[in-house]
Amino acid sequence: MLRNSPLKLVVLAVAAGAMMLTAGCGGRGGKNRDTAYVARDVETLYTAAKNQLDRGNTRASAALFDEVERQHPYSPWARRAQLMSAFSYYVARDYTKAIESAQRFLSIHPGNKDAPYAYYLVALCYYEQISDVTRDQKVTQQALTALNDVIRRYPNTRYASDARLKVDLVNDHLAGKEMTIGRLYQRSGRWLAASIRFRNVTEKFQNTSHTPEALYRLVECYLTMGILDEAQKNAAVLGANYPGTEWYAKAFDLMNKHAPGTKAI
Repeated sequence: MLRNSPLKLVVLAVAAGAMMLTAGCGGRGGKNRDTAYVARDVETLYTAAKNQLDRGNTRASAALFDEVERQHPYSPWARRAQLMSAFSYYVARDYTKAIESAQRFLSIHPGNKDAPYAYYLVALCYYEQISDVTRDQKVTQQALTALNDVIRRYPNTRYASDARLKVDLVNDHLAGKEMTIGRLYQRSGRWLAASIRFRNVTEKFQNTSHTPEALYRLVECYLTMGILDEAQKNAAVLGANYPGTEWYAKAFDLMNKHAPGTKAI
């Protein structure tokens, strides 16, 4: 799982700002008593949800924020409760429900001033679920789409600034997946299939940390397949852009050994 969320403090700040809407104390009973369905006025119910969140009972707070919306759907508090429910589920790592709550908020209040935060929270939920490169990367693609959505919709916000940083990390992760598959194909002698994966890295993820190795692996693949021109081309790109790396040194040696009549750079 990728972990790099400098705006988590912003998330907490949004939550804190919402909490300031309430005053006094409420919900002194246990968890079951607080979350049981009882018709309550909106301020009492919201305060009970806030108190549960203060105590770290995030699932209980989410349930109570949901109750605010159910019992008082036309109250101004309901709008804030939707977003606070999404935040509570996010902190509880119930990302599916967090996304559902945030998307419900956006469907009802698309032009609200907190819409950028709701989009960002959806992106965070996908981002936090990114798994290692040996597993399916569907959620990684969803994270990339959601992060780019934040950047496209709200390019001048702090959420977009953090989303741009995360996009770089997600692209590096996706490039790592391509490299893992490419190496696997190499080990099994499937050189053409391997070259396609490595070429994906150089074309789609060229600004990632995996590009130098991908270029070297392409040199290996093309030399093995006897396509000397392509091997030389990739070695030249490697030399022009990453001349001081171990990957260029290895590519240079390969070219001299297997294609002495050509130049690596």
